[in-house]
Amino acid sequence: GDTSVLAGVYGPAETKLSKELPDRAALEVLLRPKVGLPGVLERSREQQLRRTCEAVVLGALHPRSAVTLVLQVLSDAGSLLSCCLNAACLGLLDAGLPLSGLFCGVTCALGPDGSVLLDPTARQEQEARAVLSFAIGSGDRRLLMATTKGSCSVEEMQQCLAVAQRAADTVFQFYRDCLRRRYSK
Repeated sequence: GDTSVLAGVYGPAETKLSKELPDRAALEVLLRPKVGLPGVLERSREQQLRRTCEAVVLGALHPRSAVTLVLQVLSDAGSLLSCCLNAACLGLLDAGLPLSGLFCGVTCALGPDGSVLLDPTARQEQEARAVLSFAIGSGDRRLLMATTKGSCSVEEMQQCLAVAQRAADTVFQFYRDCLRRRYSK
């Protein structure tokens, strides 16, 4: 869609003593909005992104160091969290950090009639009964993170997860195509 996020990865680098972890690298995620200063929503998303990235980054290979992931929102036309997840994964991959696997973000919206819509626009998100975002791992399509806005039943959430897991195949194919183009030169 028209949502775009720029990712920058810095590290592993020396860290402040107060943030140093003796057994692994400290991962910091900073989410910058298109305009203005980060607010509560950005801080919440930073924590979700950090936990997801920590699940796949092999930080034990770089103890007592820091990795900083900066995500700058360039345009937001809907499905922002999944775009941030995808940008974060590609940024970590491009930076050459050791990962146990890849992950991707997929957003689904539940319409008033119960229909599932993938990659909703901002307007579709506003009209939806619920918006669900998932982070899905590449190996066995396991769920790494889920967040919802609105209300839905357990069955509807499982239905959305199944749709998101199938859609993840397309995202992972996009990753492969991007890497093939980048490194085949």
